[in-house]
Amino acid sequence: MAEIQVKNVRKTFGKVKAVWDIDLTVHDREFVVLLGPSGCGKTTLLRCIAGLEQVDQGRIYIGQRDVTDLPPKQRQIAMVFQNYAVFPHLTVFENVAFGLRMQHKPKDEIKKRVQDAAELLHIEELLDRYPAQLSGGQRQRVAVARAIAVDALVLLMDEPLSNLDALLRLEMRAELKRLLQEIEATTLYVTHDQVEALSLGDRIAVMRSGQILQYDTPLNVYDKPADLFIGGFIGNPPMNFLDGEVRTEDGQVVVHTGGGDIYPPPDVGAMLSRLKEPSVLVGIRAENIETLPAPAEGALQAEVLVVEPLGSHNLITMQLGTEQVKVNTSADFKAQPGQTLWLRLNIDKICWIEKATGRAMYPD
Repeated sequence: MAEIQVKNVRKTFGKVKAVWDIDLTVHDREFVVLLGPSGCGKTTLLRCIAGLEQVDQGRIYIGQRDVTDLPPKQRQIAMVFQNYAVFPHLTVFENVAFGLRMQHKPKDEIKKRVQDAAELLHIEELLDRYPAQLSGGQRQRVAVARAIAVDALVLLMDEPLSNLDALLRLEMRAELKRLLQEIEATTLYVTHDQVEALSLGDRIAVMRSGQILQYDTPLNVYDKPADLFIGGFIGNPPMNFLDGEVRTEDGQVVVHTGGGDIYPPPDVGAMLSRLKEPSVLVGIRAENIETLPAPAEGALQAEVLVVEPLGSHNLITMQLGTEQVKVNTSADFKAQPGQTLWLRLNIDKICWIEKATGRAMYPD
């Protein structure tokens, strides 16, 4: 396999900056996910790497080769598309063998590689069927088998699971992760589904408006988002944000919110005290808020608005001062609309965001 390097790449369509000044490195045998909303440039970037789009500026390297000006067939990549792109007039065997035939591989090698790929994807019993005789999940397995059969340096995947129903998508996600761990392929995977990104990727590149905002491990992207957009985009439900004002009272830094005062630890307080503007956003995820039936030290009073039982837990929407927050509780936690409860925020899990810039701040 090989490393992918994207250096200062730009791609425009008319006046639209689809990809702008992108720098990205995918290490050998690493699984990297490009994540972002529709129109953020993730598929365009993938197509630039594949050679399906010509970049306006920058260079692309696969392994030690500069492939920027090479056609797709010379880049030693394999691609899996969103719509499967299997040939309806060919059997599963011929579909999987297609790329190998284009490479003029010997018949015995083609047969062995097709059989090996089919066994990895558990479709060896389907090799004589036509795509019309297959389910959506089986057709997707055929598309993946065709990609891995050619033994390319890099595997590129463009939302390969988006056309499947929820249960099949869950099954295929686990299958795909097992497969890619087994073949140790260098993989770049495009999706708008954050669950896919968090569960599959070794690292995630979060994109917006043609640029990469954060490139980090799934845990860091979730726990330590780089800015307001990422905190609100990643997570279900998204991160809660409370308007806060930094004050110093009796030598201690206090963040005043509409729902009450928050007392950050000393290192965070020192960081907040250096801000030019006192306005901040207090970001906190639903699972990092403890819900209490009675007043307690450090807890903020709130009123229950909506209770959504979700089986494994409850999602409760609450009015905290002038703002609404969403909180996760255990499934057996009893709450009713109109009830008063108390919320205790896990101070160590708060994401402090400078309101003027939208950038997240973390103490050294």
